[in-house]
Amino acid sequence: MTVDRKKLIEVAIPLEAINAASAREKSIRHGHPSTLHLWWARRPLAACRAVLFAQLVDDPSSHPDKFPTDEDVDDERKRLFRIVEDLVIWENSTNGEVLEQARAEIRRSCGGSLPPVHDPFSGGGSIPLEAQRLGLPAHGSDLNPVAVMIGKAMIEIPPKFRDSDPVRPGTRDRNHFRNSEGLAEDVKYYGEWMRKRAFERIGYLYPQVDLPKEQGGGKANVIAWIWSRTVPSPDPAFGDVHVPLIRSFDLSTRRGRETWVEPIVEGRSYRFEIRSTAKGDVRHDLNGTIGRRGGLCLISRAAMPLEYVRKQGRSGRMGERLMAVVAEGPGGRTYLAPTGEQEELARSAKPSSCPDFQLPKNPRDFKTPNYGLCTFGDLFTDRQLVALNTFSDLVHEARAEIERDALAAGLSDDPTPLRDGGTGAKAYAEAVSVYLAFITDKCCDYWSSVCSWDASRELIRNTFGRQAIPMVWDFVEGNPFSNSTGNWMAMYDWVRKVLDRLTPSNIGVQQQHDAQTISYQAGAVISTDPPYYDNISYADLSDFFYCWMKPLIRKTYPDLFGVLATPKTEELVATPYRHGGKEAAETFFLDGMSTAVSNMVRQSSNDYPATIYYAFKQSEIAEEGISSTGWATFLQAVIKAGYAVVGTWPMRTEMANRMIASGTNALANSIVLVCRKRKDSTGILSRAEFIGALKRELPPAIEELQKASISPADMPQSAIGPGIAVFSRHEAVLEADDSPMTVKTALQLINRELDEYLGGIQGEFDAETRFAITWFEQYGMTAGDYGIANNIATARGISVNSVKHAGIADSAAGKVRILRRDEIDPDWQPDKDTHLIIWECCQHMIRELEQGGEQAAARLLRKIGPANALATRDLAYCLYDICTNKRRDADEAASYNGLIAVWSELIRQAATIRDRDNDEQLRMDL
Repeated sequence: MTVDRKKLIEVAIPLEAINAASAREKSIRHGHPSTLHLWWARRPLAACRAVLFAQLVDDPSSHPDKFPTDEDVDDERKRLFRIVEDLVIWENSTNGEVLEQARAEIRRSCGGSLPPVHDPFSGGGSIPLEAQRLGLPAHGSDLNPVAVMIGKAMIEIPPKFRDSDPVRPGTRDRNHFRNSEGLAEDVKYYGEWMRKRAFERIGYLYPQVDLPKEQGGGKANVIAWIWSRTVPSPDPAFGDVHVPLIRSFDLSTRRGRETWVEPIVEGRSYRFEIRSTAKGDVRHDLNGTIGRRGGLCLISRAAMPLEYVRKQGRSGRMGERLMAVVAEGPGGRTYLAPTGEQEELARSAKPSSCPDFQLPKNPRDFKTPNYGLCTFGDLFTDRQLVALNTFSDLVHEARAEIERDALAAGLSDDPTPLRDGGTGAKAYAEAVSVYLAFITDKCCDYWSSVCSWDASRELIRNTFGRQAIPMVWDFVEGNPFSNSTGNWMAMYDWVRKVLDRLTPSNIGVQQQHDAQTISYQAGAVISTDPPYYDNISYADLSDFFYCWMKPLIRKTYPDLFGVLATPKTEELVATPYRHGGKEAAETFFLDGMSTAVSNMVRQSSNDYPATIYYAFKQSEIAEEGISSTGWATFLQAVIKAGYAVVGTWPMRTEMANRMIASGTNALANSIVLVCRKRKDSTGILSRAEFIGALKRELPPAIEELQKASISPADMPQSAIGPGIAVFSRHEAVLEADDSPMTVKTALQLINRELDEYLGGIQGEFDAETRFAITWFEQYGMTAGDYGIANNIATARGISVNSVKHAGIADSAAGKVRILRRDEIDPDWQPDKDTHLIIWECCQHMIRELEQGGEQAAARLLRKIGPANALATRDLAYCLYDICTNKRRDADEAASYNGLIAVWSELIRQAATIRDRDNDEQLRMDL
């Protein structure tokens, strides 16, 4: 193999199929590895799987002996695309036939010897897991011990006990367990064992409640208790009364069963009652007692500024008041008013221990210290602490129980521990206990006083609805022993289902190490998802889990959990509060990332490109676009380290509703950088030479991207690849004053050249289409003066009547306008039109696609013909650019983007229609 052999990812990938599968994956929960343990901003498995495959498999253009013509190359590339399109489907992630087809292609391109894949920022472990799924030796490393433990649980432990039977006592329900199914079965059994023992010890703290007769009567399990934080009234007349801080009184907003808490003020006191539209209650104006700008005293209506609330909290004068109880009623959720006995029982819980980790002084992501909740232990009620301590103790007891059962089941009494490669009874018990510890850790996410009630879905919102710990006023305390939201059984079921679907096909190694100094395996292929500039404070957030995970797993992995908290100083995140300001934080990030990437460059394989993910956050795109500071800083670090960027692929890996719900720090989409080691023979370019090179090299590269049906929305980020390849393959690009050009400037120039290219396409269209483009750019679909229209038409060698007779415009009473798609001739047939207008073709294609679907659009595309089809595609790119950059018309832009997104599929279907029609004609002739 030689460096000159291009890989598929350096030329083209089926981007739309990857993006669609990645977005869909975000809504898949049961069995998805992300549900094993929370980690922030994981890359979708579909994207990781596709990128690794395309990174390792040869592009057919690298084999002219096998594929001598352009048509041969295109056909082979389409075959590889079909493999990727099958590979990214979630249901195929355990499909042995699909996976083996992909593995065979990788073996063929790698000469039969599979290279190790290493992710030095492995985080949630998506990349190493997918490398292992593809049959490759998988290696991951991370500085954070929680991330390392997640990686071990996914790629290191399962291969050790692959195809092992469970050790639980009792009758086996089948003779053989595949992959990690035996582990899953034991997690289920011992998870239920722990729940039973826990209920025996603390079940009295979670009694059933009596349902009123109108709700069926009898006893019912409690699902959750909803509490309100309280502070002394700011009104001196009521200073001895603690008043509630309630964000919302809603319990259920489902249509037909709207339910809410109604506070009843009685002199100097108050109580809560439950109201519902189902009972005929009428809701008054209840907007809560506190919001972003402060609150009001429930009793006196005196103002409560947030600073007053903060001061009360920091002084230890913040309390809690039970405001509602959620129970498992005969017809679903039942809401009950609280009783004094329920409050007293909750307050009677006395925890034996409490995490005393200090919360970080991170003003952006941690709000509770402002209100006196300064340790991780402060984020839990006493009853929650008792429950978590009880289940934590039972993890240790379960480990001993599992080892006894494993010996009885015939496992070796070899004392070698799991961390040293043991596979006997002791190691197996440690392995199962790791997953039981994960269940307990998952419960922390649902059993804290930072959880809130989701009235729209009637369930508990976990602590980490986003990558921060906010202040929550009315919080939820779940019942570990219920059969509903947030209970212990639900948590172990998540873990069990993940293990059930794992298919370890090679070894996996996960270690704790910083990315700047780690030693890679010989011939390692790098694919990694580094921290995103200043977006997420991983170490600070993961301490929430570390403080519970440490006592549970320290005996099994003492080296990993031998420190007080997760490492902070070396973490490669541009955190201003930690480094003394934004500028110092940026310098730290750039220097550290450059060192880490330099380490990749020195040690990784010459035969394969490296792939590096970068995730934009929503606000970053909105404010700065593709030349944003974070992106430019990151790209600068990669180039400075010695990589030449040879490709960039935008991955839409986040669902739109997730971005909106999570606020400005949400990750919007990702770019995958495809990098090769920069050759030493590169020279220096002037600014003018760089621009000249862009003008030569960018147009044919964009044409190739268009052939691959890269959507207009993805084109600006995809075009970065060939553009930045010019910039990064040289030692430097110098400005007029001989200063080095910055990456940010280079990105701006690349974007400018893309705009010029798309604008230049206009000159290749027919005159009527060029008239319509100019009019659309200036007026959209609105009417304008005839005189202006006449000038535009004359400049293109036609008249306004020519455009009108073409059927794409209307002229009357001294006004001219472009016809909307719903106004153009519905009976138009392109194969019978003697003067075909590309504008008309494009608008009809969109109308057919939106009204009749892909098959109708494909049939129209066949009639339009190959040459006009290419022009139609180019026009869609051009009009999308106008809509986004000039017209700011999102709905119209979506139509053009949608057409390009399915263009390859339309071409495929059009060819099928042609073949079917030819077959029908042949039968008629015969």
